[in-house]
Amino acid sequence: MSPSTQQGATPLPADNAPHILIVDDDQRIRDLLARFLQENGFRVTTAENSATARANMRGLAFDLLVLDVMMPGETGLELAEALRETHDIPILMLTARAEPEHRIQGLEAGVDDYLAKPFEPRELLLRLRNILSRQKRTLSPQEIIRIGTFTFHIGRGELKQQGETIRLTERERDLLRQFAERPGTPISRLELAKQGTDGSERAVDVQINRLRRKIEADPGNPVYLQTVRGKGYILHAE
Repeated sequence: MSPSTQQGATPLPADNAPHILIVDDDQRIRDLLARFLQENGFRVTTAENSATARANMRGLAFDLLVLDVMMPGETGLELAEALRETHDIPILMLTARAEPEHRIQGLEAGVDDYLAKPFEPRELLLRLRNILSRQKRTLSPQEIIRIGTFTFHIGRGELKQQGETIRLTERERDLLRQFAERPGTPISRLELAKQGTDGSERAVDVQINRLRRKIEADPGNPVYLQTVRGKGYILHAE
């Protein structure tokens, strides 16, 4: 990565600008990313490892996490898996490994997007903005649907069970919105994949399995989010 820099001091981002946490053990990458994102209007905090990232997250609220996979100690994948137990912050993962299996591992860990090194800074910027725009999107049709003992508020993207909020990743939330807008209608894996940043039908299958673990009593025998042979997936909701 080699983002261009401007002469002179970097302008300060607005106080309400999205706040990004960059976690990477390579100081050069951290510094380059921080400067590039600040030049493009983001607030940025950096951390050299998972322990520092956790400390930062205890004291600050972040809008998005940019996380390197390979770090000493707790890896990026391990940190992502742990965070998904308590946080729904969007995660974009950076890795030197571009093979599909490694992307699938990241998606299974609950990350929202995946970018292989070396990458073009403008692509990173586009992916960050896409994730944040999906997070802010509001929809106006029928606002709440029922999925067994769960309720899903389409506009807010909130999944609840008996008043308790169930944590969703941005990609899980986006998929559930697609189903909620068309309950009882099969949606193809290809159509679902086109709406995601990864664009992979296998990535859709991974996210569907994650959603089932959250809304189904028996994910192996789903009642609400079912597979329709040859057509894709369907959500049965009220």
